[in-house]
Amino acid sequence: MGKFSSLNRAEQLNKLSSTNFDMLVIGGGITGAGIALDASLRGMKVAVVEMQDFAAGTSSRSTKLVHGGLRYLKQFQVGLVAEVGKEREIVYENGPHVTTPEWMLLPMHKGGTFGPLSTSIGLRVYDFLAGVKRSERRKMLSAQDTLAKEPLLKKDNLKGGGYYVEYRTDDARLTIEVMKAAVDNGATVINYTKAEELLYDDQKKVVGVKVKDLIANNEFTVSAKTVINASGPWVDEVRNKDYSKNNKKLRLTKGVHLVIDQSVFPLQQAIYFDTPDGRMVFAVPRDGKAYVGTTDTFYDTDISSPKMLAEDRDYILKAIHYMFPNVKVTEKDVESSWAGVRPLIYEEGKDPSEISRKDEIWEGDSGLITIAGGKLTGYRKMAESVVDLVSNRLTEKDSTVTYKSSMTKSYPISGGNVGGSKGYPSFLSKKENEASSFGFTTEEGRKLAAMYGSNVEKLFEYGKQYDKEDSKLSRVVFAQLMYSIENEMVSKPVDFFIRRTGALFFHIDFVREWKEAVIDEMAEKLSWTPEQKQEYTGQLEKEIEDAVVPVDFKK
Repeated sequence: MGKFSSLNRAEQLNKLSSTNFDMLVIGGGITGAGIALDASLRGMKVAVVEMQDFAAGTSSRSTKLVHGGLRYLKQFQVGLVAEVGKEREIVYENGPHVTTPEWMLLPMHKGGTFGPLSTSIGLRVYDFLAGVKRSERRKMLSAQDTLAKEPLLKKDNLKGGGYYVEYRTDDARLTIEVMKAAVDNGATVINYTKAEELLYDDQKKVVGVKVKDLIANNEFTVSAKTVINASGPWVDEVRNKDYSKNNKKLRLTKGVHLVIDQSVFPLQQAIYFDTPDGRMVFAVPRDGKAYVGTTDTFYDTDISSPKMLAEDRDYILKAIHYMFPNVKVTEKDVESSWAGVRPLIYEEGKDPSEISRKDEIWEGDSGLITIAGGKLTGYRKMAESVVDLVSNRLTEKDSTVTYKSSMTKSYPISGGNVGGSKGYPSFLSKKENEASSFGFTTEEGRKLAAMYGSNVEKLFEYGKQYDKEDSKLSRVVFAQLMYSIENEMVSKPVDFFIRRTGALFFHIDFVREWKEAVIDEMAEKLSWTPEQKQEYTGQLEKEIEDAVVPVDFKK
C-alpha cells in the first residue's frame, strides 16, 4: 500500500515478454482487473492482456450502478441477490471516490410491476439478504411523499413508492482503479494487446499465449502456468482458439442509455420505473444530467462497438414520456448515449431480461479456465472464486508452493486510501483547502479529489508543473491528461475522453472544446506518427457522432 502504480506501457510490455507468470488473464474489464488484484495480493505473478483499452467493453457501458438486482427476487434468484447485495458495501468502502450510496425511488402505480405489498415484502427481503445497514433500510412512502421526492412522476393511479439505497459508480474508473491496485502489487497489465493464439505443452495443456501489440504492430509470446479467459462478450471467441470446449455458450444482449441535460429533464431523484411493455429501467441524475436506461435486446453484430439504434432511442424516450408525462424531451434533447453488450450464459427459450445474470466458471481439458456471465457488482467474488481455483491447481502441481487466501474484502483500491466512507468527507474538505497552493480553485480541487481519491496528490503536482509548460490546455485538463498518460496507460484520445474522464457521455461539450488541444498534447507526449494522429482523431470523431446520431439514421 502507498506505492504508486507505474502503468507505463513500455515498462509493462518489457515485463510481459520476459517473465514466466503463474497466471495470464485475457481481458482487462472489471472481471480481469478483479482477478489480477486478488491474485497479486496472494503472491502470484499475474499478467493481463486487453485487446482494446481497459474497461472499453461492457465495463464502461453499464448502468453505472453497483446494485443488488431487486428484480432478480421476482425470478427467485435469491442467492444472486444475497451475494451481490452484500458486495455493494464492500465495493463502496474500498473506493468511496468511485462508488457512492444513492437513494432509489420505486414508484408504484395501479397495474404496475410492483404493488405496495410485493414492494414492501420485496424490499424487506432485499434488506435482509443484502445485510443492509439500519440507516439505509427501505422506507415505504405514500403517493404524496413519493411526488414530493420526484414531482415529475406520473400522478394517475400512483399508489405510493418504495425508497431504498443502491450504489452509483463510475464503472470505467472503478475498473482502472482496481487494475492500478493490482499493478501496485506487482501485476503486469497492458492494453491494446490481443491474444492471438493459445500455446500448449506436450501434454496439450495451455502454457501461454501468442499476443500482438496492436499499437507497435508486433507479436511475442507470454508464458504462464495458467490462462484465464475473462474476456466478457469475447469469451466464446477465445474459447474457439482452444481444442477443448464444453457445450456452453454465451447469449449477448445489448443495453442502451441516453443522457439528457437537466434543463430539459430536471430529474431530482434516482428512479427505478416501469416501461409501457412491462420491463423496468433506471433514470439517474448525475453531474447536471439525467441518464436513462437500459434497453435489453438480443445482439449478434459488432461486439467491439455496439451502437444506439433509432429504435433504442425511441424506446427510452417513450418510457420517459410514459412515467414523466410533463417532460417534453425529444430526440433533439439527447446529448449523448452509450451502448453496451451483456455477456450472458445462453438459456434455451428465454427472453433477454429473463436470462440469469449469474456467473459460471468452466475448465477445459487444456486447463484453460473461463469465467462467464456475472454482474459488475459481483466482480470481487467472481475474482475470488477464480483465484481460489487457480491456487488449488498450482499447489496440486507443486506442493512446495503456497498462496495466501483472498485479501480483497478489505483492501482499498487505488485512490481508496481516504479513511473509508467515514473519513471520505473530511478528506475532500482537506484537499479542497489545499487546492489553491497548486493553482486550482477550491471547486476544482474538490472535483479532482472526488474523482481520483487519494491519488489526487499526483494531480496536484501536475497542477504545479503546468506553470512550466507551454500548453494550450487549462490547468485542470492538463493535470488530468498528464496523470492519465503517465499513470493510467492512456494511448488514444478515446481512452481519455470516455474511460478516464467519462466526458464523452456526461460532458460532450467539454470533449468538443478540448479535443484538438488534447490530441496535439498526446501526439507530442506519446510520439505519434502523423498516420496514428489521423487514425486516432478519426476514432474520436466517430465516437462523438455515434453517441449523438443513431447508427441507422446516418447517411
